[in-house]
Amino acid sequence: MPDIDRIAPTRRPARPVWGWQNWRKLLFMHWAVPVGVMRRAVPAGLELDLHAGVAYVGVVPFAMEGVRPRGMPKFGALNFLETNVRTYVVRNGEPGVYFFSLEAASRLAVSAARAGFALPYHYAAMQMHQTHNEVHYLTTRARSGVRHEVRYRIGGAIEPSKPGTLQHFLIERYLLFSERRGALRKGQVHHVPYPLHDAQVIAVHDELVAAAGLPPVCNAPLYTHYSPGVDVEVFALEPT
Repeated sequence: MPDIDRIAPTRRPARPVWGWQNWRKLLFMHWAVPVGVMRRAVPAGLELDLHAGVAYVGVVPFAMEGVRPRGMPKFGALNFLETNVRTYVVRNGEPGVYFFSLEAASRLAVSAARAGFALPYHYAAMQMHQTHNEVHYLTTRARSGVRHEVRYRIGGAIEPSKPGTLQHFLIERYLLFSERRGALRKGQVHHVPYPLHDAQVIAVHDELVAAAGLPPVCNAPLYTHYSPGVDVEVFALEPT
């Protein structure tokens, strides 16, 4: 495998932006998955990105605000909840995200993301309620009824992620890889590093990871982080 450059993807691409999104109230939860199991679940053209020999699956529930492509006025932007299931991969020395699934509470967003970014979006009924520093988040996929429910408590602010640390490995991801008809494509986003807080999961029930073909997660996540959010520039897919 070529050397992995974890800094280059954080730089803004020198090409026109496709659109804008504001990611808010993100909870990052991560569990370890056996490497052999993860290898079978990821397309052959992508290498697994491991930290200290460990593969991770992440579940990230959050709120999307101000979602719009270039050319759409701000008053037409979409706001909706989203939950994604992801792991970490490498292609040609570039580290990124591979999404197993993405739930969104907007049929328009689901259709646009499937068509424009070849991402496995699903329409879902979703709720997010916050009381002081405690959050209750519920996702129920339409048709199948697959659920994810989490209650968590937001803690104090922590130091920004530093390259080389596990926190940076899990959180600071700017490339995504998707596959359509056997061809791999690469997308990129740009934003400032995530401001982060500690977070404590009070209770979690997840069916999304198992629905992706991975072993079900039955315990609290190994690692949990919270971010109030970032403003994001989105760039179109290109060949890998």
